[in-house]
Amino acid sequence: MSQTEPTSAADPARVESGDVLHFIDGAFTASANDQSMENIEPATGQVYGSIAAGGPAEVDRAVEAAHRAFPIWSKMAPSDRAARLLRLADLVDANLEALARAESVDTGKPIGLARAVDIPRAASNLRYFANAVLHHHSEAYEHQQGTSRALSYTLRQPRGVAGTISPWNLPLYLFTWKIAPALATGNTVVAKPSEVTPVTAHHLAALSREADIPPGVFNIVHGRGAEAGAAIVAHRQIPTITFTGGTATGRQIAGTAAPMFKRLALELGGKNPTIVFADSDFEAAVSGAARAAFANQGQICLCGSRILIERSIFEKFTGAFVERVRSLRQGDPQEESTQQGAVVSRDHQQKVLGAIDVARREGGTILCGGEAAPAPNDRCRDGYFIKPTVISGLDENCRTNREEIFGPVVTLMPFDSADHAIHLANATDYGLAASIWTSNLNRAHHLADRVQAGIIWINCWLVRDLRVPFGGMKQSGVGREGGAEALHFFTEPKSVCLLLD
Repeated sequence: MSQTEPTSAADPARVESGDVLHFIDGAFTASANDQSMENIEPATGQVYGSIAAGGPAEVDRAVEAAHRAFPIWSKMAPSDRAARLLRLADLVDANLEALARAESVDTGKPIGLARAVDIPRAASNLRYFANAVLHHHSEAYEHQQGTSRALSYTLRQPRGVAGTISPWNLPLYLFTWKIAPALATGNTVVAKPSEVTPVTAHHLAALSREADIPPGVFNIVHGRGAEAGAAIVAHRQIPTITFTGGTATGRQIAGTAAPMFKRLALELGGKNPTIVFADSDFEAAVSGAARAAFANQGQICLCGSRILIERSIFEKFTGAFVERVRSLRQGDPQEESTQQGAVVSRDHQQKVLGAIDVARREGGTILCGGEAAPAPNDRCRDGYFIKPTVISGLDENCRTNREEIFGPVVTLMPFDSADHAIHLANATDYGLAASIWTSNLNRAHHLADRVQAGIIWINCWLVRDLRVPFGGMKQSGVGREGGAEALHFFTEPKSVCLLLD
């Protein structure tokens, strides 16, 4: 197959090959030095393709293309930009099965999850921001200045080239979450998906040509974070950076971007509490807590990795929860019945297993799991599987309950009162999300006010309205994405005053 012209994203051969190229100025291209990385399927541990490994040279080329395209794209009528993004959303829908299979192969997540959540949400992101920009309003005020009247209004103009860096856990889902508002508001984009899971971003590039997005408007540079990602962050002609990933990397990005006065959004880690009161709907709480803990093998920044349970139901809840977790079907991600797939890489598998060992040394009791899972079939004999793990007997001050593990590991802790639950919930350096399970609405509002998290769910988890702000506090990040917050982030406000008489 040509290394400069891939086939359609819907081509099954393309999905299975896993070969990934840069997309710069509307064309697919290898790296200038022909360097590449291996693409490994997590479920099998086998190489199934190659990924172009870019760096400063590829970023420079992409930025040049984006700057050339910016005057055309930014001056295009918002309705015309929206039409192209809506066409791209339709193409994502039309290629749902191929994209879902590619996502499952690339990440190790169950095919059913990719089909039901990841790919539809990617289309929703594109569709939402395409429509939102058509209804976005600005401010205008008539006011008196002495004896004269004046009209002050605000222009919101695209900022130029946006650098977007997205993570490996929800690849197309979070990739489109960043590029959609950037493109809708008239910016051009230089994007870097994770080098661990780049395939669906590559397919989206092919679809973007079919959607008639002009060359240079949307560019992708693949590569390692220390090379391609760092080059995007440090580039003097990229004034806007948005990053989703680990807190340590976010700290490094801030150290580079802040002295350059770049606009920066950082969506970072989480150590999220699930708080269960005795008056909650018991079955719903058990089911909701299990889903929040182990969705996508626990590899979602919003996962509820600390379950806080009112003491009067602690033993009952623990027994039902462990039984529910043991019933989860771990298997080949390509099988329809699989609920738990593989974690994303061998390195990540070892990191998570190491965190479980830390919990043991801290005195934790492993109620289930706690080790690598056996291969579900011969195809997956070298895959990266971990048994869903439940741990009890640890307090709020230990490493296990304070540091993000980002895998299929959850801890259980009892609490004695609402104030005690709030104390435990806030006993972490993170503040991304929390879920509260109770039938007492007054209590729910009280906790929502006092728990330190940017997102609070009451009697649910991961129910998302794209119009509301998304983001965390403390070490979970800086800034907000979603809705008007995203449209504001990617635009520069300019105040204009006109003297009327």
